[in-house]
Amino acid sequence: MATNRVKQIHSFGQSIWLDFINREIIKSGELKKLIDEDGVRGVTSNPAIFEKAITSSSDYDADIAELAKTTNDNEEIFFGIAVKDIQNATDLFKGVYEESKGVDGYVSLEVSPFLALKEKETAEQAEKLWKAVNRKNVMIKIPGTKPGLGAIRSSIAKGININVTLLFGLPRYEEVAEAYIAGLEDHLAAGHSIGHITSVASFFLSRIDVLVDPMLDEKGAPELKAEVAIASAKKAYEIYKRVFSGPRWEKLAAQGAKPQRLLWASTSSKNPAFKDTKYVEALIGPDTVDTVPLETIEAFRDHGIAANTLEQGLDQATAVLEKLKAIGIDIDKVTQQLEDEGVDKFNKPFEKLLQAIEDQKVKV
Repeated sequence: MATNRVKQIHSFGQSIWLDFINREIIKSGELKKLIDEDGVRGVTSNPAIFEKAITSSSDYDADIAELAKTTNDNEEIFFGIAVKDIQNATDLFKGVYEESKGVDGYVSLEVSPFLALKEKETAEQAEKLWKAVNRKNVMIKIPGTKPGLGAIRSSIAKGININVTLLFGLPRYEEVAEAYIAGLEDHLAAGHSIGHITSVASFFLSRIDVLVDPMLDEKGAPELKAEVAIASAKKAYEIYKRVFSGPRWEKLAAQGAKPQRLLWASTSSKNPAFKDTKYVEALIGPDTVDTVPLETIEAFRDHGIAANTLEQGLDQATAVLEKLKAIGIDIDKVTQQLEDEGVDKFNKPFEKLLQAIEDQKVKV
């Protein structure tokens, strides 16, 4: 029997996490099958994923009706529903968590997108959700916005596993890595052990190319299309290797600290002109995570090529970003725009989700 192509990725030190959750995939045994057959080692969720799950099925109606008896707050009702799904998924991944000694087996739940620019409220909700799920293998997602940095540090300092989301730019990524390290130092200084704390930094890819590619056509540089995101990711990995080495990091590593792995997000090809597994294939390498939607897992299982590619073509990656600058495209401006739009893109489905809960309550 041929080796499963998705499973092969793991042999290069990268973990594949599923970027999707709903009750059906848990109840039907499909998620368990993905763990067993494809070697899927975690799950990520976001407001858009939950909005789709709740509005496209009746699986949540009874819970909405039940929770509505005790609160009229639609956000509270949503998190009551979401926590249940996350708990059920974390229980499925308990074996992966234990076998990997706490490296993998995580399921991520995001704080309200309405808090993306509010440091104190984000930190408070992160702690509340962490306690509500009450599982060692949950990660709370906090956006890597400027105000999010303080919330990331204080959450790590409380011993909470954090998935930093909505990262697009290299300078911000480095600030996120710094917030993680500082949080570990705070936790250690308070007299706690740090070996159990885990974090990932989710670097979004295809959205960069969606925004930049039309600019490249305008500037007469079409040869760089669908290359900028991959080049940025390769440079982010260089930063990762630099930050998680040297005396400061070694001091924490000696206390059992785990590096904050880079996680590739938004890895489905948005442009049909390019191979549907392009982003996955280009960034396979050690100590990283790739979170992919179901259709990309299926595509890779069918025709993906697993190879150690992440550190190939680093000079070319540098050249791509230098050429971008030379033709007058400010990548920092682009990534800030993407962050702003990303916050908005999660707000809209969250508003729709809360409205759906409201409508369901009225039916009851």
